[in-house]
Amino acid sequence: MTSQRPKVVIIGAGFGGLFAANELTGKAVDVLLIDRNNFHTFTPLLYQVATSALDPSLIAQPIRTIFRRTANVNFLFGEVTAIDDATQTVTVMAGDHEMVESYDYLIVAAGSTPNYFGKEEFRQHAFELRTLRDALRLRNHVLNLFEQAVWTKDDARQQALLTIVVVGGGPTGLETAGAVYELYNHVLSREYAQEELQARVVLVERSPHLLDPYPPQLRDAALAQVHSLGVETMLGRAVTAINEDSVQLDDGTVIPTYTLVWAAGVKAAPLATLLKVELQRGGRVPVEATAQVVGKPRIYVVGDMAHMEDKEGRPFPMLIPVAQQQGKLAAHNILAALAGQPQERFVYHDRGTMATIGRSRAVAWIYNRVPLTGFPAWLAWLGLHLVMLLGFSKRVTVFINWAWNYLTYDRAVRIIWVQEKSEPTQRDSFPETFLPIRNKARPNEPVAAPSEEQQPLRYQPDRAEAIRNHETVREA
Repeated sequence: MTSQRPKVVIIGAGFGGLFAANELTGKAVDVLLIDRNNFHTFTPLLYQVATSALDPSLIAQPIRTIFRRTANVNFLFGEVTAIDDATQTVTVMAGDHEMVESYDYLIVAAGSTPNYFGKEEFRQHAFELRTLRDALRLRNHVLNLFEQAVWTKDDARQQALLTIVVVGGGPTGLETAGAVYELYNHVLSREYAQEELQARVVLVERSPHLLDPYPPQLRDAALAQVHSLGVETMLGRAVTAINEDSVQLDDGTVIPTYTLVWAAGVKAAPLATLLKVELQRGGRVPVEATAQVVGKPRIYVVGDMAHMEDKEGRPFPMLIPVAQQQGKLAAHNILAALAGQPQERFVYHDRGTMATIGRSRAVAWIYNRVPLTGFPAWLAWLGLHLVMLLGFSKRVTVFINWAWNYLTYDRAVRIIWVQEKSEPTQRDSFPETFLPIRNKARPNEPVAAPSEEQQPLRYQPDRAEAIRNHETVREA
């Protein structure tokens, strides 16, 4: 890249970041895209990796591969630790080397992180499903528990091993609960048939209904499909305690389990604090309708990190299409500023939402006007996600996997990675007995998986998407 042209730094190769970089491709600017992963993850299918339906390589793409034919876009594999708008620089830790990169314009698209709503102690015993590492960890854990359940003689402990609690009645919660139930009762149950194991999946939601933003008829349809699959629901219940071997609800119910998946909400990535502005609800950065940070016209924030209000004064939801469209707007406005043209304001083109629940089960609210349920909604969901996957070969492979799974109920990616005892763990030590603390390094984690542990000031570009002209209608 040449230093004579304006330089645009983009933090985060998520949905917003990639769409912004794509919009700047071939333009008279130099672009530096920074991410703490060297790959881009198609996050809508993370739950399928976690439930052994897809190989992780099918939903990840190296960032350098995406931009290898783009002369004005470069990539830096590192973690942003400081932003100085006075000197227009960002500080990046690249391995053990600290770098300082200057910018003329900055786009922050660092995504989000799970929100425990002030109950950070829940994180210790909860599984998350925001990154590829999270998905691999959950897959390894679930398969490992089945192996342990086969050999336990204590009926109560066996049932706890085979019980999973999913907290959150949004699309992620429904998808995870449905996929885990199908893995338990249509795949693993056949391989452990001689043991007669009875698996249980419980979906807990604090509100009195599932899929809160959806119209009532789709909420009811989703609930009926969840029950028809076999998943238990506990609506209007809140989690008050999460222990190593149980979950307690606000009505006193105690569910013995060693597996809780937290899908109850997200908040802006901790990187937002580096901008040194007063953050809004959910840790989001206040931005103008042009995507510029209030009081910092050369810094744009897009996607889940951005607190941008609509005409009614409500912040735009933390959805994939919002991030995509805001990323494109930020790039367009930077080019407009360089050309001396006025900034455009954000206009959200809402194409609706959809959520899959399981085999032939889904709901969709197309353009917020056309409701679909059951098999037609499921086909629409499959078609959309195939289109959005990056790379023709990946689409073909995923389609074949889905077709095979549909016909046979088989899920081939059921591999338990065992870490050698001689290998050092990545974080705190853990006992080699039954189950270690969930968000610490585990003896059965895949050794080659990229490290994505929660750390202060570590941003999370977890909403990566293929760079295409299509816009997804799926909720984040």
